[in-house]
Amino acid sequence: MPEIAEVETVRNVLKEKILHKEIKSVNILYDKIIESDLNEFKSVLVGNEFEDILRKGKWLIFALKNHYLLSHLRMEGKYFIKDSKEKIVKHEHIIISFVDGTDLRYHDTRKFGRMKLIKKSDLDKTIEIAKQGKEPMDKDLTSDYLLSKFKGKRLPIKTVLLDQEIISGLGNIYANEVLFAACINPLKKASVVTKEECERIITSSKKIIKKAIEMGGTTIKSYTSSLGVTGHYQDYLCVHKKEGLPCPKCGRPIKKIKIGGRSTYYCEVCQK
Repeated sequence: MPEIAEVETVRNVLKEKILHKEIKSVNILYDKIIESDLNEFKSVLVGNEFEDILRKGKWLIFALKNHYLLSHLRMEGKYFIKDSKEKIVKHEHIIISFVDGTDLRYHDTRKFGRMKLIKKSDLDKTIEIAKQGKEPMDKDLTSDYLLSKFKGKRLPIKTVLLDQEIISGLGNIYANEVLFAACINPLKKASVVTKEECERIITSSKKIIKKAIEMGGTTIKSYTSSLGVTGHYQDYLCVHKKEGLPCPKCGRPIKKIKIGGRSTYYCEVCQK
C-alpha cells in the first residue's frame, strides 16, 4: 500500500504535470470508486482545472475552483499521465482528459481506491480528513500527545502505530522500520510504552519519512513505478521484507510474524 512517502511523491510529480490544465471530459469506467453523485462529479470537473494538490495523511486533495477532489490510493492505486489517443488499458477506471490532449488516468488493480468530491468549505468537517492524526513531520507530534493516545490501549504498539487517527500516513513498511530504529518490540502493549520510547518513535519517524520522501518512496510489489517515478528507499530498509537476513545492528536473523494480520519484521535481540 502506498504510504505517506509514496503519496507525497505522487503529489509532487502531479503538481508538475497537471496544474492549470483545463479539463475537457471525465470518463468513469468503474463508478464504485466515486463516492459522490456521478453527474455532479463530472459537471464540477469538466471546464475546471486543478489549482493545487495538497495531502493529508494518505489522502491526495486536488484543489478545484470551489471544490476539493479527495483521492485515496488504498492498496494498489496509481496515477498515470498519457496521451489521450493511447488505448485505455485494463484497470484504468477513471480517465480525466485535458484540452491539451493528455489524460490523467487512475489505475487500480484491486479497485479499492476511492474518490470523493466536497466543497472547499467542508474540508475540515469531512470525516476522512477530520479524523486524521498528527503527521510524522508535524511539530505537534510530541511524546505527551502519543502517551495520551496510547493510554489504556492493550493492543501491540505495531497495531496502534497503524491507526491513522494517531499518526497519519504511517503504514506497515514504515511502522516496521520506525520500531526497529526506536529499539521497541512490535508486540509490546501500547499502554506500557514509556515517554522516552515515544521520543524515540517520533525521532525515528521524522528521520525515516524525511529520507523516504527524498528517495521517492519505497518500490515493492504494492507500490511500483508510475508517473515515471520509481522509489529507492527500499535500498535503505533495515527489517521490512528482510526475513532471515542478518540484522544490520547485531547480525542475528530478522524474524517475521503476523500482528493484526499484517506482516511484521523485527530483530528479537535489538527489539527485546
